[in-house]
Amino acid sequence: MSKRHMKCLAGVTVSAATALGLAAVPSTASAPRDLVVHPGGSIQRAVDAARPGDTVLVEPGTYRESVLITTPGLTLRGTGGRTVISPAAGPAKTTAPKTTKAAKAANACATGGNGICVIGTKGHTVDDVRIRALTVSGFTKSGVWASWTDGLSVRGVTARKNGTWGIAQERSTRGDFRRNTATGNGDAGIFVANSVSEEGGATDTKGTVVLDNAVTGNRIGVTARRVRNLVVDGNLLAGNCSGVFVVGDESKPAAGAMTISGNRILENNKFCPATPRLSAIQGSGIVLTGSEATVVRDNIVRDNVGTTPLSGGILLFKSFVGALNTDNDISGNLVRGNKPADLANRDTAGKGNTFVSNTCGTSVPAGMCAG
Repeated sequence: MSKRHMKCLAGVTVSAATALGLAAVPSTASAPRDLVVHPGGSIQRAVDAARPGDTVLVEPGTYRESVLITTPGLTLRGTGGRTVISPAAGPAKTTAPKTTKAAKAANACATGGNGICVIGTKGHTVDDVRIRALTVSGFTKSGVWASWTDGLSVRGVTARKNGTWGIAQERSTRGDFRRNTATGNGDAGIFVANSVSEEGGATDTKGTVVLDNAVTGNRIGVTARRVRNLVVDGNLLAGNCSGVFVVGDESKPAAGAMTISGNRILENNKFCPATPRLSAIQGSGIVLTGSEATVVRDNIVRDNVGTTPLSGGILLFKSFVGALNTDNDISGNLVRGNKPADLANRDTAGKGNTFVSNTCGTSVPAGMCAG
């Protein structure tokens, strides 16, 4: 161990810290600390011991646990693909003392099937948490799950083969999801929603960004469900059933007021059967349902091929509860090799939607391609 790491932790004896596989950088009471988790140690115990501003550094290894974060300003950092968080063997459990509220919440995160949970409440959001450079794999629900957060930042994380979502946020604002890899997840690789348990108007995410991620082999690449005011830019979305799916309904405010730009959306030709909420999906590039004032610009959308009602390059589709698309701007996109059409407006009752300067070969109705 280097000189700047000592085998001590606030409120934990030297021998206990050694048993837990933790070390803390010596500091003043107010200075941020690095809490180091060694192989065989508990990430959750380090998180529980952390104060706002601290960093929990997780060394290479496989850690079989779920991790709950409720401390604002905390950074959880691994070593990329060498730091793996996977489900615990046997029944879900927590390593925190069973009598604490943290233990109950951590266990709820685990029994809910999630890998890393960042959880606040309606009156008390958890702000400015950062998750960096680790892999979350094999959970039955989500790799990373966040609710009632503000300023959550997830970067350099790999979320793979989780049962529902790779990286997901609800009831949250100003999220930053950047340079992550989401692959082989059962639903969306990256999921941003107002709420997964209640109906209601779209949440203003206050500028959530989904930037420069590689999202492959999921059911849907990026889902934006009943939310407003976010950016989906510069992502690679390939080999999913659908690349980007914007979901709105009849609630007010409507979903939309977002920008989908600069993405490469290629060969999302995996077949996904119908669910109680959605018809079968295959070969869908970008789909807008019940969206308003969304800008779809400067994307490359190629070779998305299927035979479902949602198949094609860029589609407007009336939502499944009848909400219309209004005032959406689809412009400057390169849309080629998609079937049954590169551009399709299947929501002809919607008002104010424009298709301008898109390079494509086929459109429904005809005449929407610039070349």
